[in-house]
Amino acid sequence: MDGSPQRSRAAGYLEKRVDRKGLRPRQAAGVIAVLWLGAIVIFGIVEHLVDPESFENIWLGMWWATQTVTTVGYGDYVPVQADGQIIATVLMVGGLSFFAVITGVITSIFVARAQAERQADSQDPVMQRLAEMTTELEAVKAELARITRIE
Repeated sequence: MDGSPQRSRAAGYLEKRVDRKGLRPRQAAGVIAVLWLGAIVIFGIVEHLVDPESFENIWLGMWWATQTVTTVGYGDYVPVQADGQIIATVLMVGGLSFFAVITGVITSIFVARAQAERQADSQDPVMQRLAEMTTELEAVKAELARITRIE
């Protein structure tokens, strides 16, 4: 950590908020998206600095970084030097990870909504089965108590 007061306050705020309210999937996706937008800008600048012949200006570097992170890869601009290709590898793996996380978040939101609707409508098969098992267990307990009283 760089120890700057502003960074410390921001990190402290985020920690307190997550501890207090938790981190919801939608918020996590938003944080990840913002981080990757920042990465596109940074990697675009770095790519321009590393390989200025292929990326004549920063905007071309950011265009290329956007294509790479989103796995579109038009191929109109590509890194030629090894340093640029290493950067491209990091962006490609990161882009794939980014979309995997976003897909997981969206799926978890749908699943959570479906579960909430089922529970609200008392149609949750797990809860129905649990209620049945509770009823059966109570019957077994009553029968056991009856048998032990007889003996």
